[in-house]
Amino acid sequence: MRKILATIIITCGLLGCNKQIQAPLMPASNPIKPAPVYTGNLTYLALGDSYTIGEAVEPAKSFPYQLAAQLKQAGFTTGNPDIIARTGWTTGELISVINASGTTDKKYSIVTLLIGVNNQYRGNSKDVYRTEFIQLLNTAINYANGDKKHVFVISIPDWGATPYASGYDRNKIAMDIDAFNAINKAETDKQDVAYIDITTISKKAATDASLNASDGLHPSAAMYSLWVNAIAPVMLSHL
Repeated sequence: MRKILATIIITCGLLGCNKQIQAPLMPASNPIKPAPVYTGNLTYLALGDSYTIGEAVEPAKSFPYQLAAQLKQAGFTTGNPDIIARTGWTTGELISVINASGTTDKKYSIVTLLIGVNNQYRGNSKDVYRTEFIQLLNTAINYANGDKKHVFVISIPDWGATPYASGYDRNKIAMDIDAFNAINKAETDKQDVAYIDITTISKKAATDASLNASDGLHPSAAMYSLWVNAIAPVMLSHL
């Protein structure tokens, strides 16, 4: 069972409920198998919100667990991911929990960061998002022992493509998500950190019901597999 580093429950915004993480690994389809370059055991920390814990799917089907499974199938000795994430968290809430967790001195081989959908949903300031995202990106780099090549930022999905958004202005949501992603990509590029765009993939949920979880809002295991198939080649090339 993977470690839950944060147990503080935040009142949920867009994606608001609690989730326990457990279960064995579920490999993603079509694993990539290059010859490993990295030596030693890989440790993996995933920072984020409901998209990171895999709200509404079995824990083993969340993208961090599927990603760890792909790394194993590629020949790397990889343990289950550590996760600091909770449904409903904004950048500020993630920062608060990290600061209270006492884990900032721990180091990992790889770190992923996906955060911002709840900032967008709540109508929070984009300037504040930029400031807090920069802080979180620096925190992720610190967790990776200063190795920027082992940090991977993932874009915010477009929840406007889901059935849940039927009563909302989908075009406005898409434009707003794009604005938040423009911020996190610009700051990621400044640090020369890898950035993976899964927003385009997330839009497929509008025409493929199998990519939506049962709650009509979050990604299904199949959607997470598509994300992992985009993330894994980038990650493996950096290892």
